Amino acid sequence: MVPAARAGQKRPGWDLRGQLGDMQGKVAQYKGKLQTLQESEGKLQAQLDSREEENSKLHQRLQELEEENCVLQGVHAENKQLLCQKRQMEMDIESLSQTVEKLQTANRTLTATLESVEASLKAARSDLSDTKETNSRLQQKLAAKERILEEKLHEIAEKNDDLHRCEMEERRLRNLVQELKGNIRVFCRVRPLLSSERNQSERPEHIQFNPHDSKVIVLSRTEESHIGREKRETVRHDFSFDHVFQPAASQGEVFEEISLLVQSSLDGYNVSIFAYGQTGSGKTFTMEGPDNMTFGTTGMIPRAVKQIFAGAEELRAKGWSYEFTASFLEIYNETIRDLLVSKPEKEYEIKRVCNSNEDLYVTNLKYVPVTSEEEVNHLLCMAKTNRSTAKTAINDRSSRSHSVFQLKLQGKNTAKNIQCTSVLSLIDLAGSERLDKSLSTGERLKETQFINSSLCNLSQVISALANKEQHVPYRNSKLTYLLQNGLGGNSKTLMFVNISPVEENFSESLNSLRFASKVNECVIGTARANRKLAEGALCHQIVMSFCHYQPGLDSNLATKR
Repeated sequence: MVPAARAGQKRPGWDLRGQLGDMQGKVAQYKGKLQTLQESEGKLQAQLDSREEENSKLHQRLQELEEENCVLQGVHAENKQLLCQKRQMEMDIESLSQTVEKLQTANRTLTATLESVEASLKAARSDLSDTKETNSRLQQKLAAKERILEEKLHEIAEKNDDLHRCEMEERRLRNLVQELKGNIRVFCRVRPLLSSERNQSERPEHIQFNPHDSKVIVLSRTEESHIGREKRETVRHDFSFDHVFQPAASQGEVFEEISLLVQSSLDGYNVSIFAYGQTGSGKTFTMEGPDNMTFGTTGMIPRAVKQIFAGAEELRAKGWSYEFTASFLEIYNETIRDLLVSKPEKEYEIKRVCNSNEDLYVTNLKYVPVTSEEEVNHLLCMAKTNRSTAKTAINDRSSRSHSVFQLKLQGKNTAKNIQCTSVLSLIDLAGSERLDKSLSTGERLKETQFINSSLCNLSQVISALANKEQHVPYRNSKLTYLLQNGLGGNSKTLMFVNISPVEENFSESLNSLRFASKVNECVIGTARANRKLAEGALCHQIVMSFCHYQPGLDSNLATKR
């Protein structure tokens, strides 16, 4: 046996037997350890199996406990829910208790009310019985009242028809008075002396008035006799017009004389009023009034407008309604200008509405619908600002154009089915003047020539009408062409001839009065109202008129027809 190597000593490489012995020893040693480890492993395996079995049992128990825990949690939640339900039920019970108390209180109140209502019902039934009896009596009275009302309504209808006939008769008589006075009327107005003229004569001796006749005016002047210079004779010129207004006459007195004529325009008649005379004779004052106008100095145009709107308002109660359209133009040097436009840039021409209608209109002219006196007065102020004026040797502020204000009236009475249309024309003619007195030059001379030419054409038209000539030269000037319906057409016309009280204007005053006399001699026929009456309304009016004058005829027949 090879001896073992000493501990810590390594056998030499040649000692293979010793090394093999050492290895065999180690193997035997390792085998012993392996057997011991295997035995330990067996024991440990047995313990592991035992532990796994115990672990399985514990896991199973854990699952059982978890299941029990889940059940307990559900029970706990259910218990909590039940607790909430309990609390809610307790609150509901308390609320219901309060509601029951309220209902009990309300029930007691309702019971008391029911008892009161039953008592009232019994009283109401008793009252109802009495009311039925009263109602029966009232119905009988109502039937009687209705019969009376029907009779009254029938009487009212008859009265309305009578009132309408009276209104128509009033209009007819009013216009008959105007026709008897003449459809062309001439008023003469002598203006008062101005403050700058009173140093000449406090009272003009060349003008005489008849204190007993307001239609007469006399112009007289002492002239040298044709026989010799030593003898002088007084030449009288007597004139008679529809009315002569002395210098003291107020604007109100003048308008009072033309108010019926203005009223005729509401009746459907065309009305033309114009002022004629030399420059400075008071035409613009008469028609428009002064710049610083007061109640007493208001001119004919604003007064006429006021009367028109006041008359339309009065007629509204009788079933009439009116629409108004205003325009204002001037004829300057034979050119038409729109006074309601600050800077007119268009051309204006006078044309007929149609071949079958004699009415005239001006192309491109501004026609303004108006509803009140104030609106028209605003337009008048605008036109006054835009009108052509200039200073001459005779007048500090002379109108150098003919101004024409027109108000178209369209009225209708729906109840009577009547319509009427008319035009109220108010014209302020430019002042005539002699060139040797006006001392006009340049543009003023041209204006004077155009003014005198148009007034001369107006004189020729008046002469043709007075002489009943077949041809009347209306188209010789735009003034006469525009005024032809007022001079020779179907209208009522009034001319103011204005004269100056200054003696140095004697010749011009005489010429103006002579021209006015020619106008006064014109006969243009009878004016006719521009009215339309529907056929049904006309038949009804004829039948009602017949029934009115035939007492034995049942008036219900007229209503049925």
